[in-house]
Amino acid sequence: MFSRHMAKGMVVFFIMAALSGCKERVSSQENAVEVRYLELVEERVALTSSLPGRVSALVVSEVRPQVDGIISERLFEEGADVEKGQVLYQIDPAIYKAAYYTAKASLAEAEASVASLALLEKRYRVLIRTKSISQQDLDDAISQHRQARARVDKARAELESAAINLAYTQVKAPVSGRIGASSVTPGALVTANQSAPLATIQQVDRVYVDITQSSADMIRLRRALAQGDVSTSQNAAKVRLILEDGSPYTPVNEAFAGDAPRWIEGALLFSEILVGETTGSVTLRAIFDNPDRLLLPGMYVTASLAEGTLNRAIVIPQGCVLSNAEGRHFVFTLESSSPESKEFRVTRRFIDIERSLGNRWIVKDGLAAGDLVVVDGLQKIMPGDLVHAVPASDAPGKEAKETSGTDSAVSDIQKDAR
Repeated sequence: MFSRHMAKGMVVFFIMAALSGCKERVSSQENAVEVRYLELVEERVALTSSLPGRVSALVVSEVRPQVDGIISERLFEEGADVEKGQVLYQIDPAIYKAAYYTAKASLAEAEASVASLALLEKRYRVLIRTKSISQQDLDDAISQHRQARARVDKARAELESAAINLAYTQVKAPVSGRIGASSVTPGALVTANQSAPLATIQQVDRVYVDITQSSADMIRLRRALAQGDVSTSQNAAKVRLILEDGSPYTPVNEAFAGDAPRWIEGALLFSEILVGETTGSVTLRAIFDNPDRLLLPGMYVTASLAEGTLNRAIVIPQGCVLSNAEGRHFVFTLESSSPESKEFRVTRRFIDIERSLGNRWIVKDGLAAGDLVVVDGLQKIMPGDLVHAVPASDAPGKEAKETSGTDSAVSDIQKDAR
């Protein structure tokens, strides 16, 4: 009897335990957290680098006097455009006019002496045939004639020098361009080839932009090109600029209203062969047309250089990347127990980040195509949890354009310019 009651009790216990287990599984499925995931694919990414740069004039000419004197007149307007050869300053020419006329008179005197001695030499050559004069007299006449011709050459050179100095009293523009402020006023004493310029002329119809790139980035790019991870682009030598206010460098009359801008692109000329000892950077120089004079010497800009194309990139949203106390980056990934199951188990995957891509990261190591990365619901899960997962609806496209070191506004501009 007792054994029969025990057997019934054990049966009832196992039935209740089975029912309780089923209820717990149902409760577990009902209470599972829902997350969104992104299935990774390999992308083809256009790489660019955003680097700081400074604008400098194509031609800079400092105007200096070449003779001493007093400035009698300034003949230009400060800040105006001047042409090559235009008179900028007038130096008092009085003493140089006097020197010119003195040299001119010396030349006339020397030429007259030559004429007289030429006739004397000719006469002596006739007289020597009849032995009316000695050979020494003829030799002296020939020598005096030659000395007179030499004095003519010397006087002519002195006249030319005086004419040059007189012309230098008009200080002319050595090049065409825009002239700045004058450092002297009428009445000022100036000296030949003085250290301080009278004014500076700059050509800004075309300008240089000197760009700095770290030597580490240069080495990384060259290695990637050599290994075939990055392929060169047709626009690799083209440069675009972001101005100080964050706007793209476009014609002034074309206001940027969110549409794709019509960039004024520059050409990369050369890269410096030396690395700065204090900065560890290399200087690149690009040249830009400046039709609206929007770029001014000394202006700070951000240059966007096309580096090439990363052929098989793994890219993830920046918001899904977390870091631990040691500073290591990781993401949460999902693993399914079976193809039919709608539940996934959360795992933690440590990754290495290569560089930024707008609001995403290019992953160097740790993830591969086909991995499921959690992009929404990160605060609700821990490694080992069972979750419901649905695909993210806002997955990024296959083509992207990389921007590093710029704000979100610049990133949007560069995305529109693709």
